[in-house]
Amino acid sequence: MSKAESSSSDQVKLDISLSPRVNSVKPSKTVAITDHATALAQAGVPVIRLAAGEPDFDTPAIIAEAGINAIREGYTRYTPNAGTLELRTAICHKLKEENGISYSHDQIVVSNGAKQSILQAVLAVCSPGDEVIIPAPYWVSYPEMATLADATPIILPTLICDNFLLDPEVLESKISEKSRLLVLCSPSNPTGSVYPKKLLEKISEIVAKHPRLLVLSDEIYEHIIYAPATHTSFASLPGMWERTLTVNGFSKAFAMTGWRLGYIAGPKHFVAACNKIQSQSTSGASSIAQKAGVAALGLGYAGGEAISTMVKAFRERRDFLVKSFGELEGVKISEPQGAFYLFLDFSSYYGIEAEGFGKIENSESLCRYFLDKAQVALVPGDAFGDDSCIRISYAASLTTLQAAFERIKKALISLRPAVPV
Repeated sequence: MSKAESSSSDQVKLDISLSPRVNSVKPSKTVAITDHATALAQAGVPVIRLAAGEPDFDTPAIIAEAGINAIREGYTRYTPNAGTLELRTAICHKLKEENGISYSHDQIVVSNGAKQSILQAVLAVCSPGDEVIIPAPYWVSYPEMATLADATPIILPTLICDNFLLDPEVLESKISEKSRLLVLCSPSNPTGSVYPKKLLEKISEIVAKHPRLLVLSDEIYEHIIYAPATHTSFASLPGMWERTLTVNGFSKAFAMTGWRLGYIAGPKHFVAACNKIQSQSTSGASSIAQKAGVAALGLGYAGGEAISTMVKAFRERRDFLVKSFGELEGVKISEPQGAFYLFLDFSSYYGIEAEGFGKIENSESLCRYFLDKAQVALVPGDAFGDDSCIRISYAASLTTLQAAFERIKKALISLRPAVPV
């Protein structure tokens, strides 16, 4: 036996096992589908991509210039872990003026996107065995974040006939002594539903009965809302400030997804815990992005004209899609009141054998069918906890959406609903 062979045989096999915590987490389907569609497009396939959750607009020029100036002026060093005083002060002013909730700068932590803010909040307040109550359909990451915190996600289904809004009676029936966190997202990803103030008040009355129960209010889409719908911050309701963690950011309203800037506001005890986690993981957000964030908040109430122009375009696109899909056989619609998503019920097409493709069994196979036959990338509803639906992002030009609708309509011609609608 050669020396090399002897050395090889003596080697101990490397342990490549992963943490059980990581193995329990599912990968994001929205990211996977977006990446797949992007790869197809780069390979020359004319795919229309309506899967990603980001505006198709450029960051407003005044915000971009603030970032550029920060670089030119050498503002490129570490900032305080919780964010610059300038930005946190601006956030406090915004929350007071627009949301009716008061915070001091030490009750704000700025992070690398609202996603980080949410994860840190879940990690900060949840203990092993705690329950995180999540209405479905939900943003894909909520349950996985609960799992990462060794908590148990408790999914509460909602109905399309109720505009996917949580029934307070269902909530009350599911709260237990293990319930630690209720997650609310309004306007909602993936449904576009907006919680009316009266419904939030009913929910707050239930929450108030349970001393351990906190609320994480994800308000990232607050400015992308269509009148007469209005936004209400949960922390502004009587008795809810003390138990609410409000998360917001710059990605959606200000078209700043790549800048990675979000924040959390809440009682100092909880926010300080989030700050501690961040200090041992990423540290502070980008100094350049924070300067841009200050400029964004300086645009005026609700983002001023720059944001209202975007919202007007989103509304026009929503109206086109609601009207168009409403004329298709076998499609159920809940008209979104905010965000830029349409969550359509296509379940009447399940069970149909599609020629040259196979059986349409669920939302995932229907999305594969649309990608294969119509070359349109959408996200299956099972990623959001509702397999009967498919999410369409209308963060694309009206011309693109018109072309996508015609492709989907053509792909459905050979399919007929198996169940009457």
